[in-house]
Amino acid sequence: MQSKSSKRRITSFQQKVYDAVRKIPRGDIRTYKEIAEIIGHPKAFRAVGNALNKNPDLKTIPCHRVVRADGKIGGYRFGTQKKRSLLKKEGAL
Repeated sequence: MQSKSSKRRITSFQQKVYDAVRKIPRGDIRTYKEIAEIIGHPKAFRAVGNALNKNPDLKTIPCHRVVRADGKIGGYRFGTQKKRSLLKKEGAL
């Protein structure tokens, strides 16, 4: 029997987001807006956030490295404290 996550399909938009986020080096951050611009959808920063909320592989897609353009940390599946902790550990904050 397949689990729900193995049945989940990744859209081409999500794949573009994940590919862009994979390229963010350890210790760096990007904004949701920057990711949207990188993938050619400059106004789709909320959709970038939605895609990252559905991140199927936290080990290879470091979605914690994406923050809000206003300087706030933004959301994270495991909470903002965990996101902040990961970014501090990597030297990004």
